[in-house]
Amino acid sequence: MKITSKDIYLDIEKIRETSPLIHNITNYVAMNSTANALLAIGASPVMAHAVEEVEEMTGIARALVVNIGTLSELWVKAMFRAARRAGELGIPVILDPVGAGATSYRTKTCHDLIDALSPAIIRGNASEIMALVSGEAKTKGVDSSDPSSAALEAAKHLNRDTGSTVCISGEVDYIVGGESVIKVENGHPMMARVTGMGCTATVLCGVFAAVNSSFPVAAAEAMVVMGIAGEIAAESCKGPASLQVGFLDALFRLSEDDLANRIRIGE
Repeated sequence: MKITSKDIYLDIEKIRETSPLIHNITNYVAMNSTANALLAIGASPVMAHAVEEVEEMTGIARALVVNIGTLSELWVKAMFRAARRAGELGIPVILDPVGAGATSYRTKTCHDLIDALSPAIIRGNASEIMALVSGEAKTKGVDSSDPSSAALEAAKHLNRDTGSTVCISGEVDYIVGGESVIKVENGHPMMARVTGMGCTATVLCGVFAAVNSSFPVAAAEAMVVMGIAGEIAAESCKGPASLQVGFLDALFRLSEDDLANRIRIGE
């Protein structure tokens, strides 16, 4: 599956032209960061989690992003309601299993959501993806203790069992969909020092899934864009705070030349 910088930029132009509404049921830590990232790339974010309105909000969205970072009983109920509505309307659902494997409640909630949501894309770090398959993983709270490559077999297993495209993020990103494995090597180590970057990768998967119905391609495009924006930001940053600001600027200004000169993607 060959994905070129031109392909990615065409989808960025679609996002900028149509400003798709992305409905996020996400965590307190990442709300501001992910909303700003969606705005920077040209999408329209909404962060709605009230049980009373999530179905209606999902009905006008182009993608639904479900992120379990700060779990609560009512939020989980809202996730299931939104997911049912997305399924009825054929709206892609992207699941971020934050901290799967850290507690039994998180892991069980993830399995229940996967069964109910039939996610288009599951995006997590290595420990999270491995925990979804084995129930066990080396994790530090919501951070991975494993390299992304360690989760590749688990991702293939999860893809076979669920039909979902599985995206493992890390120093190297792997996207597993059907018979293909796409490897993305863009990014910068400083990105791991900024909270919410994984959550941002998930919402970018959501916005690309809103404009590209090939979910492995959408996830790969999101990870390339994420990585390149991080590289550009890292070149002039003084530390994590300025990288976060520079990352948003890079998303906003991202050009076809940026993609062509920096893309590192293969199979």
